[in-house]
Parts: sequence; structure tokens; C-alpha cells
Amino acid sequence: MPALVRQLADIAGHSFDLAIIGGGITGAGIARHASQAGLNTVLLEANDFAAGTSSRSTKLIHGGLRYLAMGDIALVRESALERKSVLAMAPHLAEPRWMLVPAASRSELVKLRTGIGVYERLGAVERSDRHRSWNAERLESEEPTFDRVRYPWVCAYREYLTDDARLVLATLRSAAGYGARLSNYTAVTGIEQDTDGCTLRVDDHVTGEKFDLRACAVVNATGPWVESVLGETHKRLQLSKGVHIVVQHEKLPINHMLVLNTTDGRSIFTIPRRQVTYIGTTDTHFPGGPGVWPEVEPEDVAYLLSPLARYFRVPELSVDDVMSAWAGLRALVHQPGRAPKEMSRKDEVWVQERLVSIAGGKLTSFRKMAETAMSVVGNILDKRLNMPQPLARLPGGDIDDVGAFREEIARRYHLDNAVAERLVRLYGSEVPIVLGDRPEPVANSVFAEEIRWSLANESLVHLEDLLYRRLRVAWFDPTEVEPVLLAGADIMAEHLHWSEAVRDQEIEATRVRLRQDLGFVSR
Repeated sequence: MPALVRQLADIAGHSFDLAIIGGGITGAGIARHASQAGLNTVLLEANDFAAGTSSRSTKLIHGGLRYLAMGDIALVRESALERKSVLAMAPHLAEPRWMLVPAASRSELVKLRTGIGVYERLGAVERSDRHRSWNAERLESEEPTFDRVRYPWVCAYREYLTDDARLVLATLRSAAGYGARLSNYTAVTGIEQDTDGCTLRVDDHVTGEKFDLRACAVVNATGPWVESVLGETHKRLQLSKGVHIVVQHEKLPINHMLVLNTTDGRSIFTIPRRQVTYIGTTDTHFPGGPGVWPEVEPEDVAYLLSPLARYFRVPELSVDDVMSAWAGLRALVHQPGRAPKEMSRKDEVWVQERLVSIAGGKLTSFRKMAETAMSVVGNILDKRLNMPQPLARLPGGDIDDVGAFREEIARRYHLDNAVAERLVRLYGSEVPIVLGDRPEPVANSVFAEEIRWSLANESLVHLEDLLYRRLRVAWFDPTEVEPVLLAGADIMAEHLHWSEAVRDQEIEATRVRLRQDLGFVSR
């Protein structure tokens, strides 16, 4: 069972074939590819794994239907086909859901069906999974709060819901299983190239240790921070901010994912997940520099709330109904004169001797992005770097029937279906390994064994990491935050030998972070 363990003794002062900077989904995919291809690989992340863009997406494995209208056929085809790759590697992290696209008339429905049909052909969708039309009668049973008078039809097609941060962790653990060394909270502060390779200056934020390491080649996969690593003043990238807001599911009680049109010609999603429904995303120019926690502004929230009244027959939602929110930054390849919503999501690679930088791209296409980057690295190292098993299962992915396995977990541990579903979607086939024989609940659906397992296997350093990126309760199980916060602090303090003062600091820092998620309320 591959684990993420911070082993600086195996990194500091050593030489590697490849060093990867950045522990988001792009870096994780490259580390998996490189280590499976036989390279001695190290990956360094300045913050927590997936702390930036890769935990702040809409959490969809999708082809990007809207890019068809932009004429980006190649991008749509690649992303649509890669949905199958993610499903093959990690079926627990690719949950099939119906995505509903409303239509106000029959002619509009026909146009939707035509476009979605093309999308499905590009993605080689199986006949049994192809789109279908739902009329007002079907909608009455499927989505009783949906406005069936204004939109008497929808076109329902399949997309996949994922957990972006868990996908990153599973991919990193897969890389570790092939021998990669991986360390979070370990910042690269400088890169010096010479004829034989690169020297990386490294600062470990946990121990305070500073050290060097050598690599024959380096990949800069830091997303919004790509230009910061390069130290360039020429702008290759345009940062775009994407905001999502979270409301109680009972406030917006939908059963399926829906696409809503906004007044400025964009589309946003409403997605039910556990205790909540989340709504997003915005796509606006971000003039500031890259940051782990970009702010959610009041106008972002107003923008996302605005379309709801046109689609749902529920009491009007206001900023006071928003329980939480997150914002992420997309690193888009700069295209002068285009608004962020018009810019391509295609990835781009550029090379400076032995330093390879990659930016852009989509979560769904992370495996193909890794192939692109590794092709360039192979040229630098004069090696063929093909993966023997490109679709090998990720940790937790050894499930043929997720529904049947969920029922088995519910029976084994006497859990209701919602709790069993949460566990299976986080850990897949490893649920019994995580929980053991007699799990101890610390909240309605969270167990102490999850925290201990994460400490042993997922490089858990701070309490914030636990709530936001390991257990995901901060955004999706808000009623369980407080008990998990306190139990997590106690278990982590015992395991990591925190003093009482450090434990209290971790609790307060996480509570501050949770309050800042709602900072837009006071602005």
C-alpha cells in the first residue's frame, strides 16, 4: 500500500533523474508517469499537496461541452476521451451523474441534443450512457423544485463528479508506489543550471532545514506560480479567478447537476453533494499575483446567486444563506484581447535548457498533460519514457462495482447509505483498511481511524490540511466541522507530538481560515 511520507533524508543532498516542482494534479500526473517509466523522481510542493488550484475546481471530470461552441474540437475530444481514463484508473473518483441542460422550447431542445450528440461521439460514449430528453412530467419527479413552466424540457447527459484533492493524493501515492520521493511544505527557492543538470535550493517549512539537491532535468508544474518560479517578467499566463459558493442542500434541494445560463452569456453549475449544494464558477480576470487563498468578493457571490431565481421555485437565496465558499486561480495561456471566458484551456509547454515548464490544461486531462511533459523530458535525457501501464489503477481503485461495494461497507459497519457513500468516494477499496474492525466515530460520518490513517499515509502536517483536503468536511459537511476539528487536533497532537500551545495554535489557525471563507459577508 503506497504511502506519502516526508523522508527528507532520502531527498536532501541526493541526485535525481527528474525533479518536479508543484504538488497539484499536473505535478502528480507527471510524477506518476516518470516513476513508472523508471526515472528516479522527486516532487517538491511549497504548501500542502493540492492546496492551490487542484482543490478548488468544480470537481468535474468532463470534456468541457462549452468549448465546442468556441471551436476547440481537439481540446473537447481529448478531455471527453480522458473521462474514460480517470474512470478506469479510479472508479471511486469518477461518479457518473446526470447533467441537466434546460430548454425553453422544442427547437432549443433539438439544438442541445445535436451539440451534445457531437460531444458524446467525440468522447466515444457508450450507447447506454448517451443523452436523453426529459419532459415536464419526468422533471416533476426528478427535480420537483425546478421551474418546469419556464423550462419544460431538459437534455440529460452523463458527466463525472470527482474529488479533486483526493484525486491528487491518489495519484501521488501511485507515484510513491513506483519509487518517487514526494514532500509537501518543501519550497524550491532557487534553480541553477549547468551543463550536467540543475541544482535546486530547497527550504523545508516543517523542520526549517535548508538543503540542495541535484536533478538531470526539472519540470515546473506550479500552475499560477509558473512564472514566479521562472523569475520572468514577460507575461505568458493570464490568471483567472473561479469562485464557488456553498448552501445547505435543503435551501436548494436538487437531485442532479444542472447547467444555468448567466446574463453575460456564460454557464454555471449547481451540484448537490452530501449536506450541501454548491454553485459555480465565475471566470474573471485576476490582476493580483498567485496566492493559495484568493479572496471571494461580494460581487462574486451576487453573480452566482443571480440566476437561481430563474430556474428554481425556492425561496430567494441571499448572501446570508451561503455557508462557505472557495476561490481558485486558473493559469491560462495568455491570448491578448480575449476575456478569460474566451481563452483556451489547452496546456502549453516551454523549455529553458533542462527546465521544462507546463501550464494551462484541465483537471480531466492531467494524464495527457503528463505525457506531453514527459515527451519533452525524454528529449532532454535522451530516453524513451513510455509508461508500461498508463491506466493502472490508483490506490483505492480496485472496485468493479462501486454501488455494490458501498452496500457491502454499509452492511459491514452498520452505516446508512450516505455515510457509506462518503467513505467509498474518498477511499475506494481501501475503506476496510482505513476503518479497521471497530471504527470510532468523531462525528456523524467521520471516524477517528480516518485521521490516523491520513497521518500514516497522506503526509498530513496541519489541521487545516485535514479538514480541507483529506476529509473535505470544511466545504461539504459543515455541520461536522467543529467535532472533527477538536478530535483531529487531539489525534494529530498525540501523533505529531504537539505541545498544548501548538495544538491550540493549530485550532485557532483553522478557525480563522474557516471564518475567512466567509469574509465577503463583512465587506
